Amino acid sequence: MTHAAPVILDIAGTRLTAADRQRLGHPLTGGIILFARNWESRAQLSALCAEIKHLRADLLICVDHEGGRVQRFRTDGFTHLPPMRALGELWMKDGKGGPGSGAMRATNAASAAGYVLAAELRACGVDLSFTPVLDLDHGESTVIGDRAFASDPRVVSLLAKSLMHGLLRAGMANCGKHFPGHGFVRADSHTDIPVDRRSLKAILAEDAAPYGWLNTTLDSVMPAHVIYPKVDARPAGFSSRWLNDILRHQLGFGGVIFSDDLSMAGARQIDGREVTYTEAALAALEAGCDLVLLCNQSLDGGAAVDALLDGLAEAQLKARWQPREASEMRRLALLPHSPAMPWDDLMCAPEYIHALELLP
Repeated sequence: MTHAAPVILDIAGTRLTAADRQRLGHPLTGGIILFARNWESRAQLSALCAEIKHLRADLLICVDHEGGRVQRFRTDGFTHLPPMRALGELWMKDGKGGPGSGAMRATNAASAAGYVLAAELRACGVDLSFTPVLDLDHGESTVIGDRAFASDPRVVSLLAKSLMHGLLRAGMANCGKHFPGHGFVRADSHTDIPVDRRSLKAILAEDAAPYGWLNTTLDSVMPAHVIYPKVDARPAGFSSRWLNDILRHQLGFGGVIFSDDLSMAGARQIDGREVTYTEAALAALEAGCDLVLLCNQSLDGGAAVDALLDGLAEAQLKARWQPREASEMRRLALLPHSPAMPWDDLMCAPEYIHALELLP
């Protein structure tokens, strides 16, 4: 029987409980996503990550840590990283350096930001941050806003590639989001079901363009819980048309596809019907996702997390879902392949100090 561990779950507190250990040990669990509530200090975070790895070394420890307003760890030495818009603004400021000098400084600063971000996280035991944001800033979306580098897909692509180079230097993979683009719609998919009524041609020419240009650089992609009705009636994360036909075949992406959080409002209905977390997970996996996230469901005891794990196990037993070996290989490829620099060594490393000086 093919083995796969597609579920990324969370925990409620700063230390593992017996229930947390049991869920993390479940064969269908492939990783954990951390939030600000899981943070007290660097020592605590490092101990938590070490305990998770002691349970299962293959578990992927993830976090949303982009910079700006989406940065889970902000104290006890963590650098306050700028929002990505600051890098886009730097791109536009040539100053006295001549045409294009702002762009060159911005790409260098983006690499520095990626290195600082990844090196600090890895020093505490975190494997992956869900970054960079590849959405375009159309001036409509409040949930994206200054998380986006710019409105021009060419600028977004080059700054994102530079940031990913910085992540790579610190031994961290990357995750481009939110495919094919969340920046055009005003509604927030955390609380609503956004609908983008543009044509496929328009989306591919603008918002989705970075995914094709970066198909040799992206390690993973997270689709948006947005409906694009001129392409498919389902949100992109539940659409084989978007994930297989367009992202994988047309745009040439070969890495991991994560679902976004299945508890978000944008994921609670499929084909006009409210779905359970198990139904949502099965729909995402069937559509082409390799891994599925279920967030913030550990806070009330974790019954929803247990139901998802049990539901997927039952679906596998009854042959309603078949794990894909390729998905598991992709998941394992996201794990760091080199040791992290310890925090104290990092603080005095010349490359780290230099990177800090380059941040806008």
